[in-house]
Amino acid sequence: MADLAKIVEELSSLTLLEAAELTKMLEEKWGVSAAAPMAMAMMPGMAAGAAAAEEVEEKTEFDVILKDIGPKKINVIKEVRAITGLGLKEAKEVVDNLGTLMEAVSKEAAQDAKEKLEAVGAVVEVK
Repeated sequence: MADLAKIVEELSSLTLLEAAELTKMLEEKWGVSAAAPMAMAMMPGMAAGAAAAEEVEEKTEFDVILKDIGPKKINVIKEVRAITGLGLKEAKEVVDNLGTLMEAVSKEAAQDAKEKLEAVGAVVEVK
């Protein structure tokens, strides 16, 4: 039988990255997933490790936010229409109101939209 006290001591000494890697390895080995109900049942140190594993994952969805239209409003409206496929009236409303232009798009699409809008003088933020 394994010395449980020794296992607890070793697990307590893991860094967050090591705990996250351990979580991945156990999930693969046992064919399970560390779902939210399981995180509550785990030791406090292991729950933090599972949270760290989620933080390590790369963000895959981005929002494109129009902050300022710059001096060329008409060109910005044209680009918004080209990027989003909106009609003239809808694109003008988006430009007039500023704010979120695209939601939950890929990194490439967000960067492409940002580059096109900045080329015509707009100020764009990708989150």
